[in-house]
Amino acid sequence: MNGYLLDTDWVIDLLNNQAPAVQALPTLTEAGVAISLITYGETFEGAYYARNQSAALVALQRFLAGVQLLPLSPPIVERFGILRGALPRNHRQQVGDLDLLIAATAITHNLTLVTRNVRDFRLIPGVYLYENATR
Repeated sequence: MNGYLLDTDWVIDLLNNQAPAVQALPTLTEAGVAISLITYGETFEGAYYARNQSAALVALQRFLAGVQLLPLSPPIVERFGILRGALPRNHRQQVGDLDLLIAATAITHNLTLVTRNVRDFRLIPGVYLYENATR
C-alpha cells in the first residue's frame, strides 16, 4: 500500500480533535494521506450546517491544505460498478453507494482505508483497512 485514504469518520474525528485520530495522524502522514472527493462533500456538509459555520469551514479548509484531494475518475467509477455488482443484495443494502465510491477510490489508488466503519467496509472485496482505526 502506498499511503492512506481517510474516511469521513476519521476526518470528523480530526476536526473535533479526537485523541486517537490526532495521535495517529503524524504516522499516517509520513506515508501520505488523501481523502476522496466524496469525503470532502460529506465533511463540507457537516461544516456548512454546523452551529458555528464560519469556524467549521475554516477548520475544514485548514485540514484540506495538508491532504491530497482525490477526485472521481472513470477508473474509480468503473471499480465502483464492479464492487457494487459483486456484492450480494443484502450487503448492497448495508453498504451505501458513497462508501462504495470511497472504497473504489482507495482500491484504485492502492491506498489503505482508515475508517472506524470496519463492519461495512470489510464486506467490500479488495479494500485494505487500517486496523488501528477503531477505538
